[in-house]
Amino acid sequence: MTRRQLYQKLYPYRRIINILYVLVGSAIVAMAFNLFLLPNRVASGGVSGISTIFDSLFGWEPAYVQWAFNIPLFIAGILLLGWQFGARTLIGTIFLPMVVFLTKDMEPATTDPLLGALFGGIGVGLGLGLVFRGRASTGGTDLAAQIIHKYFGMSLGVCVAIIDGLIVLTAAIVFDIELGLYALVALYVTSKTIDIVQVGVGRSKMVLVITNQEQEIREAILHKIDRGVTKLSAYGGYTDSERPILMVVVDQSEFTKLKQTVQSIDANAFVIVADASEVLGKGFKQ
Repeated sequence: MTRRQLYQKLYPYRRIINILYVLVGSAIVAMAFNLFLLPNRVASGGVSGISTIFDSLFGWEPAYVQWAFNIPLFIAGILLLGWQFGARTLIGTIFLPMVVFLTKDMEPATTDPLLGALFGGIGVGLGLGLVFRGRASTGGTDLAAQIIHKYFGMSLGVCVAIIDGLIVLTAAIVFDIELGLYALVALYVTSKTIDIVQVGVGRSKMVLVITNQEQEIREAILHKIDRGVTKLSAYGGYTDSERPILMVVVDQSEFTKLKQTVQSIDANAFVIVADASEVLGKGFKQ
C-alpha cells in the first residue's frame, strides 16, 4: 500500500486522529510542566508560565490558574474573532490543565533548572507540535495574541513575543535573573522542537545549477541521480543572454553524488545550494 493510498484510507477517520493528536499533545505538555518546569520555577511563557509565577507567589494551584485564564480567553476569542478555533481547541483548553491537576503529585524528574529548562522545553515543544498537527491549539496566550493582532494591527509573531517576553521578565523579577534566563532557554528549545515535529528531522537540499552543459547535466540528474529536474528560464545580468537554470531537490544522502556528477560534466558550473526544510510531492513526503 502506497503512502497516498494509506492517507486516503485513513481520511474518514481524520477527525478522530486530530482529536487524538490534541489529547496526546496536551498530556505531554502537562507532564513536561509538572516534571521539569514547575519544580524548577522555569516560567517559559504562556499561561503555564503565569501559573508558575502565581504558584510561587500565592501558592495557587497551577491547574486552577490555567483554567481561570484559558476558559475566559477562549470565550473572548469566540466573541471577538468568531468560532474559528473549533472543538479541538476547546478540548486542549480544558484537557491540558486537567492533566496538570491529575499529575501534580508526581516526583520532579530533576531539580537542576538548566536540565528542567532543556527537557521541559523539549516536552512542551513535542506536545504543542502534536496539538498543531491536530489543527488546534491549547488556547491561552495564543488567543490573546490573536485578539491583539486583530484590533491593534501588530503582527502575530510580535504579539506572541511581547506576551511571552513580559511573562519571562516577570519571572526574572519574581524569582531571579538566572531563572529568567533559563525560561528563555526553554522558550528557544520549545520553538525548535515544534519545528522538528512539524517538518521532521530529514533535511533535503535544493540545488540550482547554471551551466553551459545544461543538456548533459539534465540527463545525468534524471538517469544517474534518478531525480526530477526543473528547467528555469533566466538571463545573465552582464551579457543579457539566456542562461537556463536547472533546479533539483535531493536528499542529503544524494547531495554528494549530485555535486560530483555536476563537477565531472562541467567543472565551471555555478552551483547554489540551500536547505529545504520540507518537500512534498513524488519521491518525498506526500
